[in-house]
Amino acid sequence: MGWIIERSSDRILKFSARPLWRKIGGIGLGSLVIGGSGAAGWLLAGGLTQLNLWLGAIAQMIMVASCMAGRSLRLAAISVLNPLQAGDLARSRSQLSRYVGRDTQDLNEGEILRAVLETVAENSVDGVTAPLFYALIGAFLPGYSLVALPLAYKAASTLDSMIGYQREPYRDLGWFSAKVDDVLTWLPCRFTVLTLALIARKPRQVWRICQRDAPKDPSPNSGWSEGVYAAILGVQLGGINYYQKIRREKPLLGDAIANITPTTIKQALGLTRTCCLVWLGLTWGGLLVRGLLVGS
Repeated sequence: MGWIIERSSDRILKFSARPLWRKIGGIGLGSLVIGGSGAAGWLLAGGLTQLNLWLGAIAQMIMVASCMAGRSLRLAAISVLNPLQAGDLARSRSQLSRYVGRDTQDLNEGEILRAVLETVAENSVDGVTAPLFYALIGAFLPGYSLVALPLAYKAASTLDSMIGYQREPYRDLGWFSAKVDDVLTWLPCRFTVLTLALIARKPRQVWRICQRDAPKDPSPNSGWSEGVYAAILGVQLGGINYYQKIRREKPLLGDAIANITPTTIKQALGLTRTCCLVWLGLTWGGLLVRGLLVGS
């Protein structure tokens, strides 16, 4: 996906100087990558299943797993936390710069921890629960939707992360991809918030804080995905960041009841894992009930 997006976007930017043509090119690129990824997964899963049932099943599990970044998200967080806890602030900043867009060279310990938690919170939805949501929805649909839907979502998410920026030269090129990603993430993001609020056993309090703070964020989803972790963990996210030495202030999410610590971030990762296990359990239960009803 990344190779196609990089090569195609470079060509569109090179040969389309006018905003309208860049926007049309971005629509074509987004449609091709999203639709093509879903179709490729569908055809590959179907072809391998025709050859051998077990081979098809294993291939589908591998393809679905490739859409989920839970393990890499945990490793990324740990790669920043380990040098930070060892007192190596410079290495911690360097590791963090691999995963965030903000300037990291002058961040203190508290700002590093906030950046890690914000990254974990947002990417827990984009990279873990949203792909799983579409895989679980696909499990109830005919054919090979179990593979096709999360692959299509992963394509939309990858497009957004590579070209979905509100700055030149990507403003027009990435407009379509950013909008599609926002739409596709909207429902799984809300289901994630509801599930985490129930897991934390304080749904009213968490939902109240999210409703209060999330709309302040210009993104239709980031405020909710970060806000739910802030509300559950009793910390505050957002504030002042610098991007290429330009100051930007993000809205504050949650209440600063406690300081963010490495333990807080590990708790956030644990919440994401529990959410996935709950969804998997409910899906297996639903498939079992459907099987029993069809069998009867």
